[in-house]
Amino acid sequence: MSGRIRRCSADNTYTLSLNCPLCGRQTSTAHPARFSIQDHFGKYRRAAKERTEK
Repeated sequence: MSGRIRRCSADNTYTLSLNCPLCGRQTSTAHPARFSIQDHFGKYRRAAKERTEK
């Protein structure tokens, strides 16, 4: 069991376990990524966002 809260993207259930207790799918962290003024991967993130918006 991890110490941070996690969320199942399928049914929006919040849990502390790595798998959802309702559907059994893998959960992801519910916290956003840390902010850095020196965004080393910003150009890659923006390029990926442009590709998905088209």
